[in-house]
Amino acid sequence: MSVLSEYKHLFPLDSIQKVCDLFEEQLRSNKEPDLALFSIIVGSVENNLTNVKNSDKDVNLASNKFIKMKFPSVEWDEVKSLYERFVSLMRSGVDAKLLSGDLASRDLVKRVADVVWNSLTRSYYKDRAHLQSIYSFLTGNKLDCFGVAFAVTAGCQVLGKNDVHLALSEDHAWVVFGKDGLNTAEVTWHGKGNEDKRGRSVGDGVQARSWLYVAGKPVICTRIMELAALVSSINPTLTPSIDVHEVALMQHRLLWLLYEKGHLDAYPMALGNLADLEEYMTKYIANEAESESSALKDVIGMVKSATTSRPDSALLYVQAIRSSRTFYEDRHVYPYTFQGGYYHRHKMYKEAFHAWASAGDVIRHYNYSRDDEEIYKEFSEIANELIPQLMKAESSGHSARSILKDPECFASLLRFYDGICKWEEGSQTPILHIGWAKPLVSTISKFDAEVRAQVNIICCPDNGEPTGASQRTVETTQNEKDKDIWNNNADIPAMSVREQLTAAVNSRPRVTLYSHKMAALKPLLLAERLNTHALQLQLTAQSQLQRPHLPVKRRDDEDHHPSTPTARAKRARRER
Repeated sequence: MSVLSEYKHLFPLDSIQKVCDLFEEQLRSNKEPDLALFSIIVGSVENNLTNVKNSDKDVNLASNKFIKMKFPSVEWDEVKSLYERFVSLMRSGVDAKLLSGDLASRDLVKRVADVVWNSLTRSYYKDRAHLQSIYSFLTGNKLDCFGVAFAVTAGCQVLGKNDVHLALSEDHAWVVFGKDGLNTAEVTWHGKGNEDKRGRSVGDGVQARSWLYVAGKPVICTRIMELAALVSSINPTLTPSIDVHEVALMQHRLLWLLYEKGHLDAYPMALGNLADLEEYMTKYIANEAESESSALKDVIGMVKSATTSRPDSALLYVQAIRSSRTFYEDRHVYPYTFQGGYYHRHKMYKEAFHAWASAGDVIRHYNYSRDDEEIYKEFSEIANELIPQLMKAESSGHSARSILKDPECFASLLRFYDGICKWEEGSQTPILHIGWAKPLVSTISKFDAEVRAQVNIICCPDNGEPTGASQRTVETTQNEKDKDIWNNNADIPAMSVREQLTAAVNSRPRVTLYSHKMAALKPLLLAERLNTHALQLQLTAQSQLQRPHLPVKRRDDEDHHPSTPTARAKRARRER
């Protein structure tokens, strides 16, 4: 209890500032943060503020996108009691024999996971909000996938095994342990019916080229980064369409605190969440700037003064992409879709096309599986909702005509679709059914033949391309050479016809198609008149070389929760 007692003087925590003071004191300390303690505190604040039963009855929820709530008071005695319960549960549930040695064993990790798992209610809570904290675990015996992995990491910490750390992909979590963190272990589920994986290595998922395991390039957390993961997992959702402002503001301020200390540099998802929150707070300040409430003006002034020297949302999205490229060989998809969503919201459609194309470049390195539900929904929304809507809305407008006349936009769309087709190749389940093919063909048909003809399409469907960072280096170097040739030629006063033709070809936007489907479509894409029927037939043709396996039977535990699951925070914020 000595670690817990160090923070007693900060209680009760009855304001966002006091929560920030708690985090600041921890970040100044040389001691590791106690994950269980912070998860209980943060979970207590979030769960109390987002409890619909506790919401202000005078607030008309139907007419608000966010509401303001009274900040709860987190008392010392409550936190102390819950913390002691968690420590007692871990110590009583784990045999002392498993605690021998300086480093954790696989048997110990599995046992801690079993202790957490066996304490939960007999149901899954996929994508339900506010179930990621140890507070939820101790007060309701409920945890989501991330929450289980975090609780296991915290449980190992209270047992003195500080080599156990959280590993995070973009939609899954597991732990690393042992010397230099070389061992991996599943400790939670993904989807339904996968509890038997606990204790096993994640190697099979990596070898299967599933996006769920990001090609073995997850975020391996330090203790402070685990604190950042806790903050990044905060969900301000009150209802599927309404957020609680105080929760969003607390998360915003805590992420900035961690950012300014450099703890988000290698955490692309947290940078993307911070960018989303910064955009939200900027809109909030603009909407509330004329308020007559002096207290509100003070808050707005404080937020304004704090953000003047900080990067804006656009730069944060760029930093998230740079983080993925620097630390994870550009194997994370969400930094690009976050950025594409930002550009789309701000009607910067050419930039959005480029960001989505870059997301396609990443996803083509994977094989689609049933575990990839979240990223499938992401790409489906982009391809079958966002792109068709903006093309339809803008096709008759002056600004959109410039988009539809831009061969670079067409090249970006081909890259995006090519990534999805390549993702489908070799997978057990096809992606491009007619629901995908119709919007795709409709979008392509919006570009005139002369615009399509300006794109230099290179086909490389037989895996002849370099991979990873080397591929990007080759492409970037070639693009720079092309630019140099074009610029140098522009400075030459007299050029032969051959030289002029060469310069014109080099100035054309170039796209390399790696999927068999898109490569086979090249003649149709460049034809003066598009054969939409032929395009649809080829796009929906089975691309797998092997026979698809029968789907594995799933547990029907959805029956326990017939209600629609709450959208995750990262998706809800982007839909504003």
